[in-house]
Amino acid sequence: MTPARYDVVIVGAGHAGAQAAAALRQEKFAGRIAVIGAEPELPYERPPLSKEYLSGEKAFERILIRPASFWVERSIDFILGERVVSVDAEAMTLTTDSGRLVGYGELIWATGGEPRRLTCDGHHLRGVHAIRTRADVDRLLGELDAAERIVVIGGGYIGLEAAAALTKFGKTVTLVETLDRVLARVAGEALSRFYEQEHRAHGVRLLLASGVSCIEGDDVVTGVRLADGEILPADIVIVGIGIIPAIEPLADAGAAVGNGVLVDAQCRTTLPHVFAIGDCAAHVNRFADGATIRLESVQNANDQAVVAARTIVGRETSYQAVPWFWSNQYDLKLQTVGLSTGFDTAVLRGDPANRAFSIVYLRDGRVIAIDAVNAVKDYVQGRALVLNGVQAAPEDLADTARPLKDLA
Repeated sequence: MTPARYDVVIVGAGHAGAQAAAALRQEKFAGRIAVIGAEPELPYERPPLSKEYLSGEKAFERILIRPASFWVERSIDFILGERVVSVDAEAMTLTTDSGRLVGYGELIWATGGEPRRLTCDGHHLRGVHAIRTRADVDRLLGELDAAERIVVIGGGYIGLEAAAALTKFGKTVTLVETLDRVLARVAGEALSRFYEQEHRAHGVRLLLASGVSCIEGDDVVTGVRLADGEILPADIVIVGIGIIPAIEPLADAGAAVGNGVLVDAQCRTTLPHVFAIGDCAAHVNRFADGATIRLESVQNANDQAVVAARTIVGRETSYQAVPWFWSNQYDLKLQTVGLSTGFDTAVLRGDPANRAFSIVYLRDGRVIAIDAVNAVKDYVQGRALVLNGVQAAPEDLADTARPLKDLA
């Protein structure tokens, strides 16, 4: 079979893949571009899936990254509803699950990841859901009217956002987290306790330090059995315990992998003419003290996409962006800049009782991250402190009468 050939093939039609295609055209790249996506939809925003789309505040059309006309005007082809199952790095071709053979000059791998499953029995039952795609949320919404009791497994952003959205439907929501606090992997204890209090105030039952033994039911879920033997009755179970990077075809083709596809500062993999960006790409990050990490964020997806596009057109560039994230829960907007992992000091700025405050994280006296809750000014002004690793006294950071920009 003679493959269809493109100058650049982008595998993955999420934030990273969409931004890579758009950035190539912005960089005046004139070659043929194809984006291959496993879902049938054009690229859309993922964060609203567990927030505004789940709660019904935004229709799907409002979360499209770009209208269809944008891609047509830029002569970007889409091959949708097909999953890439193999890559031949020597022949510079790839094959989809439909048997389609596609050739590439440069390949950008932007597949993100698949929801991590529980290792216990019952994950296959009807009524057990992940929140990763539009189809996931549509299936969940299709069962919601007939459901009353919902168990959310996982106290990270996805689990908390889903719990917040589902309380708006008047459902009985229980959230189970194996660690002793929510957001334990991404934030300090003060922020965790604040969000625990908020969720409880909205009627969510939180079960911390609670392991899951199995999900119960025959064809349809009926409950969640905890490690201590308690059974939580459930009509719907949402599992939000992270993702596994979707990298198997690249690994099989010989790319170096770890917790993701290993890439350099230009987002190149160890395979010639193959880049990886977004959630699936493991890179050395200076804001993680030089550790090799994956970042699951829109910021990372977009910034790495631009780096890959510029590298392809011959512009010298490297990935040095400061990480940032956000989360909407109830009427709370959490904005985070930097990575707090490894902090030795956490400074509270403002009063959580006012539901508007910040937490500044330091390591060896230098600012490494800020969590800002309903405190946009601190988030915006604090960015420079994180970017430059500013050394600041805790008492100065805690003084709300002193703008953070004065410390930069």
